[in-house]
Amino acid sequence: MTDFSFDNDDFQEDSAHLPLMSLREVVMFPRSIVPLFVGREASIKAIEHAVAYHDKKIFLVAQRTPETEKPGPDDLFRVGTISKILQMLRLPDGTIKVLFEGLYRAVWEHDGEQELDDSEFAMVDIRRLPDEDVQSSEAEALIRTTHEALEQFGRINKKLAPETILAINSLTLPGKLADAVMPHLKVDYLKKQEILEERNPLTRLEETYSLLQGEIEISSIEKKIKNRVKQQMEKNQREYYLNEQLKAINKEMGRDDDPLAEVSEFEEQLKAKDMPEDAREKAMRELKKLRQTPPSSAEYTVVRNYVEWILDLPWNVLQESEIDIEKAATTLDEDHYGLEKPKERILEYLAVQSLVTHSKGPILCLVGPPGVGKTSLAKSVSRAMGREFVRLSLGGVRDEAEIRGHRRTYVGALPGKIIQSLKKVNCNNPVFCLDEVDKMSTDFRGDPSSALLEVLDPEQNYAFNDHYLDLDYDLSKIFFITTANALHTIPLPLQDRMEIIRIPGYLETEKMKIAKRFLFPKSLEQNGLAENNLSLSDNAFLEIIRRYTREAGVRNLEREISSVCRKAARKIVESKDLDTSVTVTKQNLSTYLGVPKHRYGEKEEAPQVGVTTGLAYTELGGELLMVETALMPGTGKVEITGKLGDVMQESARAALSYIRSRSHLFGLKPDFHKEIDIHIHVPEGATPKDGPSAGITLATTIVSALLNMPVANDIAMTGEITLRGRVLPIGGLREKLLAAHRGQISRVLIPADNVKDLKDVPEAILRDLEITEVEHMDKVLEQALICSDPDKIFCGRDENLPTLASGLLKQEHQNQTRH
Repeated sequence: MTDFSFDNDDFQEDSAHLPLMSLREVVMFPRSIVPLFVGREASIKAIEHAVAYHDKKIFLVAQRTPETEKPGPDDLFRVGTISKILQMLRLPDGTIKVLFEGLYRAVWEHDGEQELDDSEFAMVDIRRLPDEDVQSSEAEALIRTTHEALEQFGRINKKLAPETILAINSLTLPGKLADAVMPHLKVDYLKKQEILEERNPLTRLEETYSLLQGEIEISSIEKKIKNRVKQQMEKNQREYYLNEQLKAINKEMGRDDDPLAEVSEFEEQLKAKDMPEDAREKAMRELKKLRQTPPSSAEYTVVRNYVEWILDLPWNVLQESEIDIEKAATTLDEDHYGLEKPKERILEYLAVQSLVTHSKGPILCLVGPPGVGKTSLAKSVSRAMGREFVRLSLGGVRDEAEIRGHRRTYVGALPGKIIQSLKKVNCNNPVFCLDEVDKMSTDFRGDPSSALLEVLDPEQNYAFNDHYLDLDYDLSKIFFITTANALHTIPLPLQDRMEIIRIPGYLETEKMKIAKRFLFPKSLEQNGLAENNLSLSDNAFLEIIRRYTREAGVRNLEREISSVCRKAARKIVESKDLDTSVTVTKQNLSTYLGVPKHRYGEKEEAPQVGVTTGLAYTELGGELLMVETALMPGTGKVEITGKLGDVMQESARAALSYIRSRSHLFGLKPDFHKEIDIHIHVPEGATPKDGPSAGITLATTIVSALLNMPVANDIAMTGEITLRGRVLPIGGLREKLLAAHRGQISRVLIPADNVKDLKDVPEAILRDLEITEVEHMDKVLEQALICSDPDKIFCGRDENLPTLASGLLKQEHQNQTRH
């Protein structure tokens, strides 16, 4: 809008016949001056006709749909504006620029059957529409509020000249004021058409005022947005300028790396990385801090390392693998012989994984002696599943920060070993082996076993919080496998998080198959030998197992086989014939391995008084435990040697109390213990021994010495004893029976409550052992002591027995006389 007209009363006719020109999305109002560019042929002809024949008068009316190129009668609104052509300027492209002045609103006559002229432009009959007469006390108030709103609109909209506002505010009639304001409002042309057709001046002004208020609100918001955008652009330009200056400074000072460029690179990586939003937000906050920190500051390196750790972790990176149960079972069988229970549990887990989209990773704990294949089984699991394998040894770990990480307040702080291992494999669902979980210790630096509670708890490890990251990290998709040699050193809360799977020692037959199928080919390859260079007979393998190794696993067996291979390799090299074949048999094995290191079998060669064979469970598996008792004249002192633990010493005292309480049944005087000294010894004193399962063994050897009755050398026993002689159940029965079988024991006494554990013992062992269940110590003595008449063990009816001390002295005198 370029100007405004107030004096256009020169057209007073009520009807006329004028050219019609249609407008697209433009509504012409009376008392307004509007410039328009005209390009349609018909419109140009209409303007030229109006200038030539109608005193520059023309009727302007809006189209209903702007897309119509040649509108018909139904495509045009009925109400338009009689206008006057003030100026006309032809442009080089064929269009003309015309300045129109609106005079009065009018309606063109159309009865529904009338057709527009077939000429290139339309001539129509028009009729003037005067405003209705209104007399209202609200008119003055509405005019004033419109004037105030227009002034406010002018302050916001700088395109509206102050002179124009002043000229509009001089109008005092509602209709004229509304017509003057409407062309300056950016509202839809359909709404403008409604205002144009409104003949009531007061209603027209009221609607115009409403639209004016809306424009004021929109203009105010636009102004705020523009100011905000302007400030942001000024800030960005300022930052860009300063960054460029900083780059120039770094270049002048000889710094090749721009710290801010590195920060920007970190920011792009964070935006692109697939990670939880809370981790991304925290990293972004750290980057903001990094921008404001000088690169020479120590804090800069700390924050930079933290952001790098967040970027390097595999937050949502999962390693996909196809689960084939048959292939997995074949892989496990190829790598390991036996171990049926662990393999069965692993295959169950794989079957579940193939049926569900997501399940909580199991926490398996493989418990067994060294060398039985716990760690290698975990490796085979990762190979069978097609996942990465991670191993973390916990042996000797004393610092809680090794698991949960250091807080960033410490110099050289790092995340815990769990997070570090995940960074190395770059996936969030590996097979994770926590080795030697039973060998962690505790000191002033914390309790790492307690820190493992969150790691190995399926209900908590989905939100594991490392002290360094200070963010929740999901460990629930990891397949954790822990290994331990002994269960009693693992805290009970930690045991509760894990599924315990015991791996006992191997039988001789199993060791034979493992040696021939796995260990021997492996040693040949490691020592550069071909299959035709060295052969070991079955008797040679069996001799190595029996007389050169004594273990539950096969680690020493592998070393001895490797030693044979090395000596064979030297002989082949010295012969200078690579096709030389070396045969090792039982007879020439000593030339390769030297004198046998162990005695085959552990049982005594003959029954002896005061010597009893017990069964013990150690970290190496089951062992035969010889318990000896010697009696000497004395004053009732009891000495227990053999590096026994507190529990085992208590078992010895309980066994002695049981014997004293039943001294009358054994034919002993009530105060027999005051005349003698008792020395109980367990050989191999350098090896620590502890546990309650030697109770009946200690009691048997003491009774044997007191009654001078030998103990059968082909019998072994295990069980805890009470003061009343009851035999209580023990643990590790399978391992103990394996030890008895290795030691050529033929009979074993076990507590009656342990009969249910025999189902876990291989049939090959049970066939060779005679298992006797005992509930009381009396039955143990009847089975173990060699006596022609078992009733003589309990011969308490004879009241004329000599004192035990005098009997010992008499026996010693007789022995000296005999010699």
